Amino acid sequence: MLLTDELKQAAAEKALELVQDGMLVGLGTGSTARYFTEGVGRLVAGGMKVRAVPSSRATAELAAELGIPIVTELIGMIDLAVDGADEVDPALNLIKGRGGAMVREKLVAAASRRFVVVVDESKLVRQLGAGVLPVEVLPFLWRSTAERLAELGLSLVVRGGEETPFITDNGNLILDVTVEGGIKNPASLGVELKKITGVVEHGLFVGMTDTVIVAGPDGPKAIGRSSSS
Repeated sequence: MLLTDELKQAAAEKALELVQDGMLVGLGTGSTARYFTEGVGRLVAGGMKVRAVPSSRATAELAAELGIPIVTELIGMIDLAVDGADEVDPALNLIKGRGGAMVREKLVAAASRRFVVVVDESKLVRQLGAGVLPVEVLPFLWRSTAERLAELGLSLVVRGGEETPFITDNGNLILDVTVEGGIKNPASLGVELKKITGVVEHGLFVGMTDTVIVAGPDGPKAIGRSSSS
């Protein structure tokens, strides 16, 4: 049986086949996306002209180490963005952000002509919400924001704890939200979350994914609107 890391790498390698000379590529954050970034580094080292928009400081540092030219101010669209996900439902809606970078990840995905998600098969779920849903909030009066979230019937904790909270690249906090019984309507919940004053962004990626590359024991398989194999 293949190990999880091997599956992640297989999915990332499949996504590398989509990278073409001259592309502007969005680089995701997390363990699976790291394999993709490392692969882009190999392509650049081999002479391919590719520029990248990293979705986190960690990914930017890795890209710089690998010699990948980085774009920090975007004019126009990103040709291809590749990232991982924490959960993927049958409609290709996602939960992202358990690594803490979903705001920049969502900005990169939204600015891309094609958004491809690479996962191992353990990330496929019948309904989103099996684990926590990250919600990034402003630190200022965050307890008031948390109270407004709780009014939606959501349970939540501060990531890292109140004494030493996790701080995002944007200087904000993350509240890890639990939805009892799972998320039955991701689009509706996403709208409700964005209405709450103090919420910067949430980890629901609804209707944004073009292709999901899923790696399993039989090899990587692409599903979605853009391709299948």
